[in-house]
Amino acid sequence: MLEPSLLQVHLTPIHDSLPRLAFYFQANVEKVSRFCVQANMSNCMIVLPARLASTRLPEKLLQKANGKSILRHTYEAASLSKLSDRVLVAVDDEKLANEVESFCGSWQFTSTECQSGTDRVAEIASSFPEIDLFVNVQSDEPEISGQTIDAVIRSLKNCPEADIATAGTPIRHLEELHDPSRVKIVLGNVMPQQTDLSSNQVDPSLPKLEGLAIEGRGQGRAIYFSRSPVPHLRDGVTEQDFQRTPPIFWHHIGIYAYRRDFLMWFAKTQASTLEQLEKLEQLRAIEAGKVVQVVEVEHAAAGIDTQKDLDNFRARLARMS
Repeated sequence: MLEPSLLQVHLTPIHDSLPRLAFYFQANVEKVSRFCVQANMSNCMIVLPARLASTRLPEKLLQKANGKSILRHTYEAASLSKLSDRVLVAVDDEKLANEVESFCGSWQFTSTECQSGTDRVAEIASSFPEIDLFVNVQSDEPEISGQTIDAVIRSLKNCPEADIATAGTPIRHLEELHDPSRVKIVLGNVMPQQTDLSSNQVDPSLPKLEGLAIEGRGQGRAIYFSRSPVPHLRDGVTEQDFQRTPPIFWHHIGIYAYRRDFLMWFAKTQASTLEQLEKLEQLRAIEAGKVVQVVEVEHAAAGIDTQKDLDNFRARLARMS
């Protein structure tokens, strides 16, 4: 329910003087902004798909850094989003549920048969019919930025034809291009992001977020995702190719915002051929002709996959304390 002061703004008689109304809005700008943020929060949920089993670093989500588990670090980082106030962990084991309980977080069991994070988010979506947008944040990325999450949410809200929104960052070095652990995006129709809230292409109810440096950044449509160095340059790759504007080589950041109807479609659709070959679940959407919007962000958060990753994260935390 709107606060009485906000109701007064909406119910002010039209014959009141404009200077008085302008003064009132100025006095209540923080309340109006906060209300706009909360209105957009209510229909968006962040889900952290969490599997206990992990190959290279056993039970990595329960590993500790500075007294907190990797899962808790990620949960707290995701909670910094300004466009969603609901964070839930989709767990597959009681150990993970107990860990989330220990820091008073929200969790729900999902099937151990889920083949991907998207499948886990789709299962959660079936339990929350009132939610329209769901954001998949990987549970092993404790340094994920709330601004990155909000940029992806904003991108999906502002692109009604898109089924999914995700994020990418330019690749600037040859070794990154040839690293199969870095998923590449072939990106088409790259154009500057629209940040003018007066434009009818932007949802005017979305507040402009301080510190979200997206103005002038590119966003476009994903044509393909691959572990291979794509697109292939027939004449070879030069150093100048990494400095092009807009960039031609993109590193995919594994965060997604989905519409509910897409998740329901995904859950009942079998894995596609390319998805199985590349082991990339997003290719199911690409093969089916779904629209995947990609927004550029500053950099990729470092995920925790190995003992070295964990040691490096612990060292970064120690330097900050």
